[in-house]
Amino acid sequence: MARKSKKRRISKAAVVILRTFLILFLLLVAFVSFRYYRRQAMQSEQIRQAQLQRQQEQEKLMRQRRAFIKKIGPIAREVDKSFDLLPSITIAQACLESDYGQSDLAQKYNNLFGVKSSNPNTSAVMTTKEYTNGKWKTVKARFQIYDSYEASIRAHARLFQNGTTWNAKQYKHVLAAKDYKTQAKALVTDGYATDPNYASKLISLINQYNLDQYDK
Repeated sequence: MARKSKKRRISKAAVVILRTFLILFLLLVAFVSFRYYRRQAMQSEQIRQAQLQRQQEQEKLMRQRRAFIKKIGPIAREVDKSFDLLPSITIAQACLESDYGQSDLAQKYNNLFGVKSSNPNTSAVMTTKEYTNGKWKTVKARFQIYDSYEASIRAHARLFQNGTTWNAKQYKHVLAAKDYKTQAKALVTDGYATDPNYASKLISLINQYNLDQYDK
């Protein structure tokens, strides 16, 4: 009887130990699972927050760009109607060349088109990139200072109308063009831009922001 009682006690002790081990194991599994899912939740939240921040930044950027277009659109329409130019092209050029008015040249000197000057009294030296011999190079150049966006746009229009000092007919294909795609390509043909993708960039901007509405 004593042996059976002893065996029974050992059996009960083994059950208790087994149950304790099982409970500890389950608690460990629960803890590890909790840590894993908590980490996954934190990572998902971080990703969501990063996506939300990018979305907000993109929306802010788009608002800034549209505000710039809204500001210069009517000016370009008013100025260009007297110069055989399409406002959509002028606006797209301003967007591309001034980074939607955010470039230092535009913000400090109202120069929207990277117009250069040799007069030290009405210009400032700044760093720029130019495409020469198949490569982009960073150079320093002297750029014209304007007192307003309108002055910059008006000077830009006169450039096409009057041509360059060495060729009054420099932009004859630009002036002859009747739609923005043809005029964009004529800018490259007539030597206005050195960037081989300049025309396609302008056309893309016009399509993206429906800039041809200013041509009507």
